[in-house]
Amino acid sequence: MELKGKTVVCVFAHPDDEAFGPSGTIAKLAKDNEVYILCATRGEAAGQTQKNLGEIRSNELLKSANILGVKSVEFLGFIDGELSNNLYHQLADKIESRLNELKPDLLITFETRGVSGHVDHVVVSLATRFVFEKTGINELWYYCLSSLERKLIKDYFVYFPDGYEKEKVDKVVDVSDSYETKIKAINAHESQKGDIEVIMQILEKTPKEEYFLVVKK
Repeated sequence: MELKGKTVVCVFAHPDDEAFGPSGTIAKLAKDNEVYILCATRGEAAGQTQKNLGEIRSNELLKSANILGVKSVEFLGFIDGELSNNLYHQLADKIESRLNELKPDLLITFETRGVSGHVDHVVVSLATRFVFEKTGINELWYYCLSSLERKLIKDYFVYFPDGYEKEKVDKVVDVSDSYETKIKAINAHESQKGDIEVIMQILEKTPKEEYFLVVKK
């Protein structure tokens, strides 16, 4: 990719967002840049009652990040499933504090509808954009789904947004050369086996590409 010798910060809500999302792009960027992940929660909920799930999922993210070549991961201390308007500024403050230290050239997060409509994702996206506008960072990439990917996904939230046609996005990243790394990162999230099975079926039917909307100052 065109970025070299830069600092990239990815801001997500849960462990597995990095792998199930733009992991091919993250792996490509990590070859020539320093990539960091900020994760708002430890994935304590995930629709399960398993004890120590937050610790398990945190360790899975650390394993995935290592596979992708990420320099470090930081958890911001929020609770899975509880991100909302009343925490908006607390989350934004924590993101801003870390960005002031890391001074990234590029931010990556979910598109404003949270990709899947998950409220935690939406809050992280909005807080990241809020901070982006306050800093000297020049570029923000919103990860989004293609229309084809969306058609292959069954609704599992109240509202799952439409995907994007290829000609409607700003950046299409060919991840064929980092695809095997992407798959390894996905499989690192062993506690999410059900989701992994669905994702693998979708990946088999779609091009090895990742889509982004780009905001520049």
